[in-house]
Amino acid sequence: MVLKPFSKSLLAFYRLLRRRLGNSLGQYHHLQSSSGISTCPKIIQTCLRVPQDDEHLRNKTLVLDVEGGLLRSTSTFPYFMLIAIEAGSFLRGFILLCLYPLLCCLPQEVETKIMVMVCFVGLREEKVVRVARATLPKYFVEDVGREGLEVVRGVKRVAGVCRLIPRVMAEAFLKEYTGFEVVVGREVKMIRGCYVGLLGKESEARLGQAKFDQNEMIGFGSSSNYFDYDHHQLFSRCKEVHLVTPEDKRKWSPLTRDQYPRPLIFHDGRLAFRPTPQATLAMFMWLPLALPLTVLRTLIFVKLPYSISVAIGAVIGVTTRVINSPVRIGQVGCDEPHAQPSPQGHLYVCNHRTLLDPVYISAMLNKQVSTVTYSVSRVSELLSPIGTVRLTRNRDEDRRRMEQSLRQGDLVVCPEGTTCREPYLLRFSPLFVELVDEVYPVALVNWSSMFHGTSTGNFKYLDHFYYFMNPRPAYDVQFMDKIPTRMAIQGKRWESKEVANLVQGEIGRTLGFRSTTLTRKDKYLRLAGNEGFADTKQ
Repeated sequence: MVLKPFSKSLLAFYRLLRRRLGNSLGQYHHLQSSSGISTCPKIIQTCLRVPQDDEHLRNKTLVLDVEGGLLRSTSTFPYFMLIAIEAGSFLRGFILLCLYPLLCCLPQEVETKIMVMVCFVGLREEKVVRVARATLPKYFVEDVGREGLEVVRGVKRVAGVCRLIPRVMAEAFLKEYTGFEVVVGREVKMIRGCYVGLLGKESEARLGQAKFDQNEMIGFGSSSNYFDYDHHQLFSRCKEVHLVTPEDKRKWSPLTRDQYPRPLIFHDGRLAFRPTPQATLAMFMWLPLALPLTVLRTLIFVKLPYSISVAIGAVIGVTTRVINSPVRIGQVGCDEPHAQPSPQGHLYVCNHRTLLDPVYISAMLNKQVSTVTYSVSRVSELLSPIGTVRLTRNRDEDRRRMEQSLRQGDLVVCPEGTTCREPYLLRFSPLFVELVDEVYPVALVNWSSMFHGTSTGNFKYLDHFYYFMNPRPAYDVQFMDKIPTRMAIQGKRWESKEVANLVQGEIGRTLGFRSTTLTRKDKYLRLAGNEGFADTKQ
């Protein structure tokens, strides 16, 4: 008898919960505002699809839950780890990793607040904004679900709502890559441009920017976050909210490169992998071995002859493959017995992957060559095992220096002027075409599984150290047939720019890379907010 009132109360609670959850099948909430108008949207538990010929839906404004309706992964840990390491330090990332077992036991709200505290406290705003603009977009776009992106592309306007990720981390990607009109998310509190690590509320000013017709608003998110939408200022305005279940979301497909909403050509940051807890743990376990190993690899390539250093490098994990031996295609060691000696050396033209490109070409040729440098640190020049010629940005002076170097021997030139990690080629500067009658193209491609050996940040002198910190860094060096620089079609001589484009196209076809007209200036404006002319005395 004592249990009877308790049983009735439990039954009443069950019925209430059942009615509440029943709304997810398409019913309206019965909560009314003081004016008698429903304050909650209609919930439809089905993935939203926008047919191309449905103009009614195409003219709607979509309120999108970014974590629930766009990204495939349910974990935000990798994005916070990127902020911790790229904007902070490896020590900050290690602290976050040590807290991961605790985070798994905490509610989602508390977990997010702790990660924000660890990753943001003490950081300057400009550092976080730079990582959000230059590093995070690559990881976001690789996590976008094709089905979620189709919904975004099928409507007229989109307002993004970040429930867990702070707005500052996602806004650059959502606006520049997916075309969101408004991005709303929680703010991280600051004092005098420095984050204090406390997670605040959504900005009222940004919510005020979302001035949409309430009759034209529909929502899209995950059914696991259903109760959050009831109380959100934007979702509560929607006439209906479409939900995707976790089971359906696990079937979403990642985007292929040609499906990216915008080509991913430039990105920055040292980490070359998605920093999940397991992958990050593997990295920190590798670091104690990687640090002495990178010093050993550097000393071997700097101090020993190429015939020895390449062989030893293969034993300690540095993989190098040469395609079309330069001896076989007549670039070295095949001079005709009665040929007149050339007054100048060969000019090798290659695409630019890392600072080690000319060193690998020199090693595969098994002879010393020189290379031109631009905005390279003094430390890198001192450690270089080959001669370097520093350019000045003055065309006449640069031409004089390159001609002088060619009179002394072979020269390697990277006409892109800066490195590019992705399968794209930047515009080739045509100056090299005016120096010789023929050039020797070299196609390069490299692989890094843990760390990128390039950066637009302050510590560029560590680039080659980071490259050699990879467990098995690999390079392919492919020598191509020589290309004449003095060509004419129908009696009209090609300009130097046209020949440079030809060389770029031939290297691109060999590698399967796409040619672009982007330049070094475009890269640095995109990633670093400057033109790449910073001081390099470090």
